[in-house]
Amino acid sequence: MAGAFQTLKIQRWDDHRYYHHSRINQTLHLISAISFLISYVLLFIHPAVAALVAWGVSMTTRQVGHFFFEPKGYDHINDASFEFKEAVKVGYNLKRKVVLLSIWASMPVMLLIDPTFLNYLQPHHDLIGYAINVGWLWFWLGVAGALFRVAQLTVTQSLETGVVWLIKIITDPLHDIKLYWSSPIHLLKGQIIDPEHGKQHF
Repeated sequence: MAGAFQTLKIQRWDDHRYYHHSRINQTLHLISAISFLISYVLLFIHPAVAALVAWGVSMTTRQVGHFFFEPKGYDHINDASFEFKEAVKVGYNLKRKVVLLSIWASMPVMLLIDPTFLNYLQPHHDLIGYAINVGWLWFWLGVAGALFRVAQLTVTQSLETGVVWLIKIITDPLHDIKLYWSSPIHLLKGQIIDPEHGKQHF
């Protein structure tokens, strides 16, 4: 158990120091984290609506931060190239995210082409029904995406690495709020890059 906690700390520390330099990215992660917590509550009420919030707000803000605002040059603080960081990333690096997000974006279109989605869904009859069906597709995509990466990590590294990564992903919203609650304040003061990002936050 102690080893698993240490692995979790390392994964979180590497994720923060390698991929969260930008105050804009941190602020978007704060928004993402809050909306993820809302989706967690909705998960017990209506999973499809929870998925709409999680993918439509939480994942969108989070990935916009990574793709458009995070520096991708040489990381002098951590003495690491962007290519190195992408190669050692435990979770979804940008290439994997492009694949996942392409599937995510294609699902609403696929549902318009086939409202039953290969006979797995009741066809929608109005816009609300369409949105709910999109939500169900995104819900199962989220489950499949998480389990697929756990399986990959289990094969390429270890079961512990995969399970710990899954725990990290699920608990990231709370950890992000802890780390980035003040980021919007710093951003309003004109601080674009976090000068503390090279310090440990264990």
